[in-house]
Amino acid sequence: MSAADQDHLKVFAGRAGLDLAQAMCDRLDLPLGLGRTDLFPDGELLVKVDEDVRGRDCFVVQSTSDPVNANLMELLIYIDCLRRASAKRITAVIPYFGYARQDRKDEGRVPITAKLVANLITAAGADRVLCLDLHAAQIQGFFDIPVDHLSAAPVFLEYFDEKRDVLGDLVVVSPDVGNVKVAQRYADFLGAKLAFVDKRRESGIDVVTRNVIGDVEGKTVLMIDDMITTAGTVCEAADVVMEYGARDVICGATHAVLVGPAMKRLSTAPISSIVVTDTIPNGDRLRPLQDKLLRLSVAHLLGDAVHRIHHDLSVSSLLQETIGTKR
Repeated sequence: MSAADQDHLKVFAGRAGLDLAQAMCDRLDLPLGLGRTDLFPDGELLVKVDEDVRGRDCFVVQSTSDPVNANLMELLIYIDCLRRASAKRITAVIPYFGYARQDRKDEGRVPITAKLVANLITAAGADRVLCLDLHAAQIQGFFDIPVDHLSAAPVFLEYFDEKRDVLGDLVVVSPDVGNVKVAQRYADFLGAKLAFVDKRRESGIDVVTRNVIGDVEGKTVLMIDDMITTAGTVCEAADVVMEYGARDVICGATHAVLVGPAMKRLSTAPISSIVVTDTIPNGDRLRPLQDKLLRLSVAHLLGDAVHRIHHDLSVSSLLQETIGTKR
């Protein structure tokens, strides 16, 4: 990157985006922006930017993962800090977007929190948003500013394509009906078959019937989803496909949320490999899964997007490499 670009482009990081932002800067051959977040004794946050940003193109990397509220507030304060320091343009880079599952009113007297968060980010002063694998694609429309929505699919596909010969007779399984479209595209790219788990509750007797639609017997099963939260769905699906004769089960997810009973479930589930990305800074918390876990980095994907946005180039080529979103 030229000296002029290094002077004009600044990438900062909140505490939940520090490692990923540094990897992005390594990709861009750019020093990480000088800024810090301090905590007052009463729990309030203070963000301080330690270099001149007047008239500069600034990016703030921060996942709004656990602790969600603290990380979201830090992102908002960072944006406000840059705006008051006269940054020319501020892009919120949100690898994992919290509150994404509350995206509609599915019953009475509940909020649409994804829209509320979008409003807060806009009100704080962000000019645009860069995010990765939103739980629901329509959240892009909740923002009144431009949103570049990328998928981690190229990262996963590159990895699994390299392992294709080792995987053998492969079938891509959607753990639920809502993810079938994405699973189909993975299957097409990898030259694999498609199957999905059909789960229904029979009326009157309150019994769940679990069936696999498609042939998994003797095959390696690959399950890909946007996130693993409590791991209930993916572990149950793994049990089902093994009952139907699957030889091996591999699961992948962009966002390793992994809360509640997730670690215990995944440790004991018939899953040989769990492939996730680094959108969430889990640190040593994933140590119990180290024998099964592989983390892929999305730094080059996000770094390339930052480069294109900064130079006012099209991001569509990165979007075209994606294979769709859940719904």
